[in-house]
Amino acid sequence: MIQDIAPHIFSNAYAPKRPEATSYALYFDGHMVLASKASATLRFPRFAELNGIEESVYEKAIYLFAIDNDCFYLVHQVPEGQPEFELKDIGLFRTSEPRHLAFAGITGYSLYKWYDNLQFCSHCGAKLVPHEKERMLHCLTCNNTEYPKIMPAVIIAVTNGNKILLSKYANREYTRYALLAGFTEIGESVEETVKREVMEEVGLHVKNLRYYKSQPWSFSDTLLMGFFAEVEGDDSITLDREELALAEWFERENIPVSESDISLTSEMIEHFRNHQE
Repeated sequence: MIQDIAPHIFSNAYAPKRPEATSYALYFDGHMVLASKASATLRFPRFAELNGIEESVYEKAIYLFAIDNDCFYLVHQVPEGQPEFELKDIGLFRTSEPRHLAFAGITGYSLYKWYDNLQFCSHCGAKLVPHEKERMLHCLTCNNTEYPKIMPAVIIAVTNGNKILLSKYANREYTRYALLAGFTEIGESVEETVKREVMEEVGLHVKNLRYYKSQPWSFSDTLLMGFFAEVEGDDSITLDREELALAEWFERENIPVSESDISLTSEMIEHFRNHQE
């Protein structure tokens, strides 16, 4: 999965400090990220590689995290016409190598969106300021505090003996087969989310829920929790066509081959293909 970057070590401890010339500068503009023009692999600029940056860029850079001994910073302004770098769509993080830089890029993008969306206090409208000791924005006027947004959601592999239920989303750019998924609502456990989402999307009852593992999915600011669940009773599908374009049962030997290994969904499908669940 995209967060599996060993032997590299990710450290998200908040340690605000001035960037060094060798630190990475992550610059985003909407859905675009500044990355190398010519490199066959993913490469972000280090501060020393950016032409024409002023001292204020160093002073205003926001510390994000570290991978091994490299620190990553969010910068809000980069002079145009960088000879070695250009803006590229963040979709490249899904397929780019090395994996640890792709993970750094999408994690940095999630924090970029958070800082960009929370410039002012939602309670009184005053300007929010960064806290000195933790990753938090706070209001000096009314003492309101804001932390990075993480939304809990479930990924559900519904099985029926030698079969697994695969679906395709309705009205989305992603058109490959996926597992059922949904966000946890206020007042419910993740186990209740599993049962509710399966019933709402395909009209099935499930039993014998088994937790598999979790994944931070920064493309949507989500913490995904994967579950296997067995169908209970009738396995006839009643499709929610607002959410899904289709849903169908696949025998283990007929499961479509996944084109990616970065997601929890792909890993769970492959796990069912190769193991007796």
